[in-house]
Amino acid sequence: MKSNYLLALLSAFLLWLAWPPIPYTAILLLVAFVPLLIAVEQTIRGDYKNKGRKVFALAFLTGVVWNTASIYWVYNAMNAFLDAMPSLLISLIPYTLAPLLMGLAFRLYYQMRKRNSILISFMGLISFWVAYEYLHQSWELSFPWMTLGNGFANSHQLVQWYSITGVYGGTLLIWLVNIALFLFIWQKRNKIEAYSNKILMGAVAGLILIPSIASLIWYSQYEEHVNPSEIVTVQPNIDPFGKWGPITPEDQLNVLTNLSQKVAKLNTEFFIWPETAISDRNGINEEEFREYPQYQKVLQFLEPYHNGNVLSGIESYVLYADQRTPTAKPIGNMFYDSFNAGVLVDGSSKLQFYHKSKLVPGAELMPFGKALSLLKPFFAHFGGTTGGYGSQDKPSVFYSASGIGAAPVICYESIWGNYVAEYVKMGAQFIAVITNDGWWGDTSGKDQHLQYAKLRAIENRRWVVRSANTGISAFINQRGDIVQKSSWWVPTALSQEINLNENLTFYTRSGDLIVYICLLTGLISIGLIFVRKRN
Repeated sequence: MKSNYLLALLSAFLLWLAWPPIPYTAILLLVAFVPLLIAVEQTIRGDYKNKGRKVFALAFLTGVVWNTASIYWVYNAMNAFLDAMPSLLISLIPYTLAPLLMGLAFRLYYQMRKRNSILISFMGLISFWVAYEYLHQSWELSFPWMTLGNGFANSHQLVQWYSITGVYGGTLLIWLVNIALFLFIWQKRNKIEAYSNKILMGAVAGLILIPSIASLIWYSQYEEHVNPSEIVTVQPNIDPFGKWGPITPEDQLNVLTNLSQKVAKLNTEFFIWPETAISDRNGINEEEFREYPQYQKVLQFLEPYHNGNVLSGIESYVLYADQRTPTAKPIGNMFYDSFNAGVLVDGSSKLQFYHKSKLVPGAELMPFGKALSLLKPFFAHFGGTTGGYGSQDKPSVFYSASGIGAAPVICYESIWGNYVAEYVKMGAQFIAVITNDGWWGDTSGKDQHLQYAKLRAIENRRWVVRSANTGISAFINQRGDIVQKSSWWVPTALSQEINLNENLTFYTRSGDLIVYICLLTGLISIGLIFVRKRN
């Protein structure tokens, strides 16, 4: 059994080595699960007790090592606020939760194998895996950072077909190739041929070459429709850990306007400022924002730019006469909701607000309410409100006076392909990602976040303008190329003429069809577990 655990560790190592931001290694995803599948098959065919538990343990081991190695920066961020032990305890949630679901997928696969053929069982495994990834982007403990299809972010030239399938197309491809290779290797090792080895290798070649060649042709021939707009993105480099220490909200606004003016042109239409760029020590009342000096400062800044708009993050709140939302908290005889929000300010008196919807579990959202209330003192140190931020259910598109639609995607939300596509369906002609990646320090977390934005550009064929407080800010074109980017921890502003796009891709229109198909086949697979095998 020890050799099986070593094979599981080998899979974990290959998955980590293939994961962004390590360059040129994404192809390893196509073989990374083969050692684990061999270990599972040897366990199923071996003379062991409690085989189901051992299969679960093998998959869990692979998952927890892969996840921990790839998102170690979660502990890095926690450790900046807490002592080592509380930091480790909280970090165990993202490190182990997804692996537990991975282990469950393999445990169900084992149950299928006892009653069904290996090919039907593999259909079940793929369905269970996709269902796990979908659950992990849908429930209150959502963390879709490690969705398999994200692994191709460093090789965006090869996945231009994400504009049809989204990242779940990548997940499906990875599993199909790994399964075909496993069957080929297993049959060679055991000198059997239940399935034609030529067909298996032909399938592997076809699954790899056809999408890759088609993607490279698509990439080389793709031309953007010319519809220019001048955009500025700003990286003020305000230390999130020392905020409101030596720098005041007024000073922060001065940094933003000064950096913007250095690269702005008279025809600049959008200035993109990062998450929580506009703020006040006590928060900003949205209904009274026009009376704040910050608002007047932004209007004054925009005066030279006839069509100028500032799209910025803002720390805001709204007062209610009663507790009309689950997250509203009492203040005197009233209630209020705090928001991690976006705002669009133009030269008129019109204001547009968007309240972040995909909240970070623990930092911005207390998952499952009372069930995890004991963790509130820990989560409070992660830059959020333990009672939970308020949010809105659907995305909003900001429209300039000239009619340009911009998607105000706040930080963590950029990981959801289906959610970003909703902005585009509502009329967004480019995607503005406003974020503050300084919590993670100079780790691979900030690089992964940048790389994933390339996939959103491909899925929707929209430019992505990324404004990150401490880095990395960037412009990404409709093919997923990073056209410009800033350095880490350097205050700067970048200017770029982008092309707006109004056309909708198949993925934007149709969403995650692969998920819905796999959920259906997953239900069928669950049913097959309980069907008695015929002699």
